[in-house]
This record gives sequence, C-alpha cells and structure tokens, in this order.
Amino acid sequence: MRLFRQIGAVTAMNLRSLPQRVTTSLVIVIGIAGVVAVLTSVLAMSTGMIKTIENAGRDDRVIVMRNGSNSEVSSAVSRASMRLIVDAPAVKRDSAGNPILSAETMRLITLHKREDDSTVNVILRGVGRQVLELRPEIKLTAGRMFKPAVNEVIVGKSATAQYRGVSIGDEVRTRNATWTVVGTFVTGDSHESELMTDAETLIASDQRGAFQSVTLMLESPAAFQRFKDALTSNPALALDVLREPEYFEQASKGISRVISFLAYFVGSIMAVGAVFGALNTMYAAVSERLREIATLRAIGFGATAMIVSVLAEALLLACIGGVIGSLLAWVFFNGNTVSTGGAAQGQLIFDLSVSPELMVIGIVWAGVIGLIGGLFPAIRAARLPVAAALRAI
Repeated sequence: MRLFRQIGAVTAMNLRSLPQRVTTSLVIVIGIAGVVAVLTSVLAMSTGMIKTIENAGRDDRVIVMRNGSNSEVSSAVSRASMRLIVDAPAVKRDSAGNPILSAETMRLITLHKREDDSTVNVILRGVGRQVLELRPEIKLTAGRMFKPAVNEVIVGKSATAQYRGVSIGDEVRTRNATWTVVGTFVTGDSHESELMTDAETLIASDQRGAFQSVTLMLESPAAFQRFKDALTSNPALALDVLREPEYFEQASKGISRVISFLAYFVGSIMAVGAVFGALNTMYAAVSERLREIATLRAIGFGATAMIVSVLAEALLLACIGGVIGSLLAWVFFNGNTVSTGGAAQGQLIFDLSVSPELMVIGIVWAGVIGLIGGLFPAIRAARLPVAAALRAI
C-alpha cells in the first residue's frame, strides 16, 4: 500500500505541474495528434471502401463466372452455359415460374470528373430484365427505368455526383453507340458508381455473344451448396460459383491490404518523429524537476514511483493528442467522397468512414508512442543519484 500511495502522490504532483510546462507539453500533444489524424484518415479509406463493396452482397444471391476468373471483367459465360445454369436446382423463381436472375455484361466507358475534367474509366453494366426483382435495393430516385432494345441507361447516385454529362437527358457516347440517360438510382453499395442498361442491348451494340457473369437468387442461403454442386459437377460446364459476400470480400481484399500497409507505413514513420519529440519533452521535464526528484528520493520515495509518474504524464499527454487527432480525422474526413480505380477496373466511389473502431486504434497508437517516449526519461529519473541531483540544483 505504501508503494501505491507513493505512486499516487508523485503522479498527482507531476500532473498538477503540467500548466507550468504547457509549451513543452504541447510538443507531445500536437505531434501525436498529427500522427493519429493521418493514420486514422488513411485507414478510413480502407474501411469506407470495404463497407461500400460488402454492402452489395446477400447470402441468398450467388455469382457464377468462368472457372479461374478473379473478377467479372475477366469472365465469360456462354449462352449454352446459361441454359444449364437456368435449369439448376435451388434457383428461386417468381410467380410465373421464371428463375430470378440477371445475366450480365460489363464495358468500360470514359467519362470526365466534375472537379477537374480528368478522364476516368467507369463501368457500364448490362443487366437482365429481372434485375429489380433480383436486386430490390435498386431504387429509382429520378426519371424512369431504361427500356429493353433501346440505347438508354440509368446512372448511380455516386456516378451522377462525380461525373459530367450523366444527368437525365444527357447522352453518353461509347465506341459503337450513343446512350441516353433516362434515370438515376441508389443502391447503398458499389453499384452506385456504375451506369446500367439492358444486357442484350449492350451485347448487340458491341457485337459480342457472351455474358460475363450470372447473378441468381437462391431459394434460401442454405441452398447454396446444392446449387454449387449441380454446376461444378457438370462436365459440360467450367464455372465458379460464389456467394455474393464472398465474391465482394475477395474483390476488396487486395486494395484494402495495400491501403492498410500504406497507412501503417506512413504512420510508423511519423510515429518515430513523435517518439523523439516525446523523448525530448520528457527529458526536459525531468531536468526541470531535478530539485523535486532529489527531495522526494531523499525523503524515501522509491524508484518505482518515479518511473510510473513520468510514464503516466507521457501517457496522458499522448492520449490527449490521440483523442484530438481522432476527432480531427472524424470532423474533416468522415463522410468525404473519394474514388479509386485502375485501367482494368472501373472507378469505385465511396465515402470515407472514420468508425469508432478506427478512433480507438488511433488512441491506442498514441498511447504506445507515449509509453515509448516516456520510458527512457522515466528510467533516468529513477536512476538519478540523490547526491548528484542535489549538487545539480
């Protein structure tokens, strides 16, 4: 109990003296706040992207692609295969007995960003006639649905906000056709970054015969294995079958890892600077308190109390910086819309998401920096000989 009383007394004494050292203390707070703000904002990209992609998945929907394809872009499903897929067991059917599915094809088209007029690749997705029954999350917000056999498209809300020339009534030109925008829609997922039209019309305009994927509604999530076994065991087919959540998880895994690596790499470099700042500040704090430390040691306070008091001060300042940095990231970045994509994939538009989990990660990161930065000054304070400290006063 005596040790704990010593720790409490010395720690309280240190914290009461913080207002007298506010300038040096701000070095730790500001430095760590910057580290946490950068780390949290970059991780928010990964979180927002994953949330947007995974929202597109449902356990009772499956995606069928060519065997070995890692995305819809590289897949092809023939019409002969389509006939076998339609007849597979466990596919949910509507009141008329028709299978609820959408045989789909995709094309990359070039659009211009509103903010800087730069060109980007955007997905024009051809969908089946039952797409609204298959994907009830598609809600028209303005205009009307496109008509089959007519060069008409509907545009996702995110795409409308990001790109020029995709408002209702505008015309979108591709290599072989001109498409009229007749409506806008929301889905709450990655499909809001796309344009949609009738699949058969899109295939005819490009003079191609195959689809690229087939998305189907199952009778229930439990029917997945029965459906998959029926297709993968058929020697006439060479197809992969994935649940939607599994497919979208795979699609987001690679880029998410890259973003997370960059976040922690940049954060680590900045953290090293923050650690040195904390070291300098805490060493200065210990030097300024030589009289106090010598007096406390002379009257019987132990080394452990000195170590804990210095670490507590460093940890408190670091956590304050972590909270400030997390709040700054939330205020300035949460909900901001960004887009990402490459030459082979269309643009994905999503909102940054500074979640409570990310804010906690930032504060924990700050605490680690504070502990490392305060460790060596704490050891110095504990090992300081009483006689030497008294002579230095």
